[in-house]
Amino acid sequence: MNDTDVSKQIQQMVRFIRQEAEEKANEISVSAEEEFNIEKLQLVEAEKKKIRQEYERKEKQVQVRKKIEYSMQLNASRIKVLQAQDDLVNAMKEAASKDLLNVSRDHHNYKNLLKDLIVQSLLRLKEPSVLLRCREDDVHLVQSVLHSAKEEYAEKLKVHQPEIIVDNVHLPPPPSRHNAHGLFCSGGVVLASRDGKIVFENTLDARLDVVFRKKLPEVPTTYLILVTCAFFLYGRASLVRLLRNGWNLAVYCLIASKVPSPGSLYSAC
Repeated sequence: MNDTDVSKQIQQMVRFIRQEAEEKANEISVSAEEEFNIEKLQLVEAEKKKIRQEYERKEKQVQVRKKIEYSMQLNASRIKVLQAQDDLVNAMKEAASKDLLNVSRDHHNYKNLLKDLIVQSLLRLKEPSVLLRCREDDVHLVQSVLHSAKEEYAEKLKVHQPEIIVDNVHLPPPPSRHNAHGLFCSGGVVLASRDGKIVFENTLDARLDVVFRKKLPEVPTTYLILVTCAFFLYGRASLVRLLRNGWNLAVYCLIASKVPSPGSLYSAC
C-alpha cells in the first residue's frame, strides 16, 4: 500500500470520525435543548402556579373583607331597626300610660272596675283574710264596693266572705306636674295575705305591663315597618303623631279586656 492509499484511508477515517462526532454533538445539542425546554417549561408553570395561588389568596381576602363589611353594615342596619322598634314600643307604652289616667276619671265605670279587680285578686289569693292597698283618692270608692266584692267572691267559690282590711299605707298618687318623674299609680288595687308572703298587684300599671309582655309579639310587622320608616324619614315628631292617630296596641288590649267578669280575668292572668 502506497502513501496515497494510506492518506486516503486516513482521510476517510477522519471524515468518519468527524461525522460521528458531529452526529454525537447534534444528539447532545438536541438532548440539551429538549432538557432546557422541559426545565424552562417546568419553571414557567411553577411560577404561573405561584402567581395564580397568590392571586387566588388575594381574591379570597378581598371576598372575606367584603363579606365582613357587608355583615357589619347589615348588623348596623338591624341595630338601627331594632332601636327604632324599641323606641316605638316605648313611645306606645308611654302613650298608653298617659291614657290610663283617663280611666279613673269616669267614677262610675272606675268603681265597677275596682270591684272586679278586687274580686279577681281574691280569686287569685284565696285567703280568708287579706290586706288591701289603694290610692288615697280611691279609698272611698274601694270602701263602697268592698261588700259587693266579698259577696261575689263568696258566691263564686261557695265559701264564707273574706275579711278585707284596707291598709293605711296608700299607693302612690297619679303623676302630676310637680312629681312627673317620681313614683305614681294610675289606679287599681294591691292585695296581700295577712303575713305579707303572697302579694297580688292588680293595678292598671301592672296590667299594662302584662299586656305589653303578652301582646308585644303580636304587633304587626307592617305596622313596625311603617313607624320605623316614619321615624327615620320624618323624626320623632311624626312618630308621635302616627301613634296618636294610629292603632294603640296597649290601650286597645286593656280596653278590650274591660274586666268583664272576675272569672274571665282569673283565667286571663
